[in-house]
Amino acid sequence: MALLNFSRPADYLDAAREMADSGRPTLARLLAEEAADRTTDPTEAARIRTEFTGNSLRQEG
Repeated sequence: MALLNFSRPADYLDAAREMADSGRPTLARLLAEEAADRTTDPTEAARIRTEFTGNSLRQEG
């Protein structure tokens, strides 16, 4: 099994898509939110968030 390295927004986005494809929408959404947070372009961040539907499940604070 390969060790995953999450150092770029694209790494989180790839993992989010993989989780969505395997029927794990909650984990997919969390990974997509992390990808969006790490993206410097606000337009791209918004696009990422709309690709993965559902409410945010993060607990802030």
